[in-house]
Amino acid sequence: MKKHYTIRVYGKVQGVFFRANAQDKAESLGVLGWVKNEPDGSVIIEAEGPEEALDEFFSWCKHGPTYAKVERVEYEEQNTQGFARFEIKR
Repeated sequence: MKKHYTIRVYGKVQGVFFRANAQDKAESLGVLGWVKNEPDGSVIIEAEGPEEALDEFFSWCKHGPTYAKVERVEYEEQNTQGFARFEIKR
């Protein structure tokens, strides 16, 4: 079953290649959507895909790439939107 999460990641998640690594991880899992830095220093992600893939992607978000220091991750389930790919928004 396909699911959609809005995920917000807090901590040292900007300037550590979080977005690029999130894109790589999402693409490897078949997760679609986008990732974007927020003005408050967090990263917001819209992600959708098969439940198992989305769960694995969410688990990755809890630690992120090597230099990230994730403090907390919040998510909310949403209606699917039918994204065509996973992209980095600026």
